[in-house]
Amino acid sequence: MISGIFILNFSQIMLVFYGVTWYNCKRCLIVKTVGVFKIYLKKSTNKKTGRTYLSIVSSYYDKKTKQSRTATVRSIGYLDELEKKYDDPIAFFTEEVRKMNEKHYEERLPVNLKISLDESMESNYDGLKNFGYAALSKIYHELKIDTFLKNRQRHSKEKYDANAIMKLLVFSRLLYPCSKKKTFENRDMFFEKFDFSLDDIYRCLSFFNKYSDDLQFWLHERIKEQYGRNTDLVYYDVTNYYFEIDKQDELRKKGVSKEHRPDPIVQMGLFMDTNGIPITYKLFPGNAPDKTTLIPALGKIQREYSLGRIIIVADRGITTGDNIWYILSAKNGYILSYSVRSADREFKDYVLDEDGYIHKGDGFKIKSRLYPREIKVTSVRGKKLKKTVDEKQVIFYSPKYAAKAKQERAQALIKAMDLIKNPAKYNKSTSFGAAKYVKNLTFDAKTGEILESVYQHLAFDEEKLREEEKFDGYYAIVTSEYKESPEKIIEMYRGLWKIEESFKVTKSDFESRPVYLSLQEHIDAHFLTCFISLVIIRILEYRLKWKYSVTEILESLSRASCCNIKENYYLFGFYNDVLKDIGNELDIDFSKKYMKLGDIKKILGEVKKR
Repeated sequence: MISGIFILNFSQIMLVFYGVTWYNCKRCLIVKTVGVFKIYLKKSTNKKTGRTYLSIVSSYYDKKTKQSRTATVRSIGYLDELEKKYDDPIAFFTEEVRKMNEKHYEERLPVNLKISLDESMESNYDGLKNFGYAALSKIYHELKIDTFLKNRQRHSKEKYDANAIMKLLVFSRLLYPCSKKKTFENRDMFFEKFDFSLDDIYRCLSFFNKYSDDLQFWLHERIKEQYGRNTDLVYYDVTNYYFEIDKQDELRKKGVSKEHRPDPIVQMGLFMDTNGIPITYKLFPGNAPDKTTLIPALGKIQREYSLGRIIIVADRGITTGDNIWYILSAKNGYILSYSVRSADREFKDYVLDEDGYIHKGDGFKIKSRLYPREIKVTSVRGKKLKKTVDEKQVIFYSPKYAAKAKQERAQALIKAMDLIKNPAKYNKSTSFGAAKYVKNLTFDAKTGEILESVYQHLAFDEEKLREEEKFDGYYAIVTSEYKESPEKIIEMYRGLWKIEESFKVTKSDFESRPVYLSLQEHIDAHFLTCFISLVIIRILEYRLKWKYSVTEILESLSRASCCNIKENYYLFGFYNDVLKDIGNELDIDFSKKYMKLGDIKKILGEVKKR
C-alpha cells in the first residue's frame, strides 16, 4: 500500500513516502542523484596599492566545520594588466565562469533512474567491477612496462596485445590470484579492454620469457630514476616452489623442499635493495642446494646491472667458503648469518663465555671480535684449499629468540615421543624435525620406512636436547665489514626479513604455487609475472611508508569494487583508511559512493599518463 522515492545525495539519503494504491503501481524505485557546487568570479582590491586582482573561486560546504568555504580554482591576474590583453576583462571572465558553471551543472544534473524491483538477472550474470586496480595501474605505467612491451612487440608477428595480457596477469595475480584459465574467465572484473583468447595468453607466455631478462633490467633502470635505488647493500635469499606432478625435467627436480613436500620443485634466488624492492631473480633446478645458487646469480647481477661494490646480506644457507671467497675476490663484502650449533668447539665456547658481552636491557646482550677464520675453497681442479679470512664476528642474545626456539622445538619433541611409541606411523619424510631427538633410528635406504628391527631400541636423546637448549636465543653474524659497529651490522642484517616476507607474499597473497604449467618457458614467464607483481606492490608499500602490510593493501584494493545499478551509473560499497592513504599518495579518489562510467574511465585513463 506504500511506495516511495529514494533521493540520493552524495552525502545523505532521504526517503519520502506518499500514499498510493499498490496494485495500481509498478514495483519500482526512482533514484535521484543531486549535487551542490558554485563557481564565481572574485575581485579582490589591495588596500595599499588600490589594484584589483581577479580569480575564479568555488564555494562549497565543509562537513567538518559545518560552514561554507571557498577554494581558488584559477588565479587570473591584476585587472590593470589584463586590460592590456582584453577589451573588458571582467565581462570576458564572467562569461568563462558562466560556461564553467554550465558545464559543471550539466555534469551534476539530478538524474532520475527508474529501477524495477521485479528486474531479474540472467544466468551467470556478474555485475561486479574492480576499481582498486587503478592504483596498481598507475605504478605499472610509471614503470613504463607498457612502453617496453609495445616496443618489443613491434618486431613480433603475433596479433595479440602483450601489454593487455601482462596487465590482466599482473592485476589478477595481485587482487584475485588463480590459474591462467580462471584469470581469463574473470577478465570482465576489470574495466580494461581485454580482447584476446586464452590461447593468446599461453602463446604470449613464450614472448614474455624471451624478454624476461631485458624487462627485469628495464624495471631496475626505471626504479633507479624514480626512487634513487641504493644498491650498496643487496639482500639475497633462496626459496622453492612446488609442482603437483610426478614428472621431472631440467628445471623441475625433486630436492630439499622448505615445505617438506615430495613434489618436484624449482628454486628461486632473489636479490632485493634496502627499500625492500626486488632487483632481479634467477631460477635454478629444484635439486640445487641453496649454497650453489649465489655465485651464478651474483655474477649475473654484477655484470649486467653495472653495480659497484656491494655488500651481500644472506642467511646461513649461503655461508660457505666458496661463496665467501667469491664475494671477496669480486671486491664485494658480506654480512652472513653463521650457525652456532654447527660451529667448532672454540666458537661455541666464545658464544657461551659471558666475558665481553654488553647488556642492552630487557635481557638483550651483544659482543663482537675481529677474528681470522679458516674456510675451505674449491679450486678449479676440484680440490679443497684452506684459506684464511679476517672478519668481524658479532654475537647477540635475545630472550625473545630463546622463547621462539623453545616454542618451535616443542612440536618436534612431541612428535619424537610419538615416533618412539608408534614408529610404524612414520617414515624418513614424515619424521622430519623429530628424528634428531631419537636414538638408534634407522631408515630403509630404498623405501624410507623405519626398519622394524630397531623398533624396540628407539630412545629419546636427552643429551642432544640439552646441547641444543644451551644455545637458545644466541645468534651469530660474520662479516667482512669490520669497521662497522656491532649494532649497525645487526641492523643491516635484519633487513633480510623483507626478502623473507617477499617470499611469503608470493606464496600466500599471490598464490604463486603450486605451479600447473608444463613448458619451461611458460614456467619462467609465470615467475616473471609474479616478480613484476611483487615489484609493484613493494613500491606501493614503500610509498605508503610501510604503514600497511601487503595483505592489508591488497585486501582493500580488491574490495574497492562497484556494481552497475542502472545504465552507466555505478555504486561503490567499500572505503577505509588504507584506500584513503593510497588515494592521497597516488591522487586517486576512492571515496566516491556513486560514479558514472565516463568518470571511472577518465580516472583509469589519467593513471596511465606519466
